[in-house]
Amino acid sequence: MAHTVQQLLTMPQADLDVLFKASPTGPIPAGEATGTAIIAPGSAHAHLIAQAINLFAWQGKIFDPATGTLRNKILPMGISAVIAKVYAGDSWLDNKPCIVIDYSETSLIAGRVRDEIRPIGQGLYLGNVYWDKSHIFDFALQF
Repeated sequence: MAHTVQQLLTMPQADLDVLFKASPTGPIPAGEATGTAIIAPGSAHAHLIAQAINLFAWQGKIFDPATGTLRNKILPMGISAVIAKVYAGDSWLDNKPCIVIDYSETSLIAGRVRDEIRPIGQGLYLGNVYWDKSHIFDFALQF
């Protein structure tokens, strides 16, 4: 079944977890992706929260697989900042392979953050965000 970002926002957390667990590792993506934060998934507020975050805080990620890094697009101006290492590793959700986005050695601001992504459709990735191994929210990347 093909998914859209809008559908992901309406899904409960348990369904997002099932979808992530059922998805393959896939290749490390290349280029720029539009990001959508998925906070309070399945709630009436998920769309509004995602829009506010997109407008004021985070717009997406720019992947460079040649260097194994990415930069986040942040703030209303879409500044390219907050660098992370990108590599294949085991997911903290299910101990199966995923693409890890690791800020521990590259960012003072996000040093305790780890993202994990897996492709769930053509140009669409589902991601988990962890703070010190605690899952805090999900996100989608649309290439």
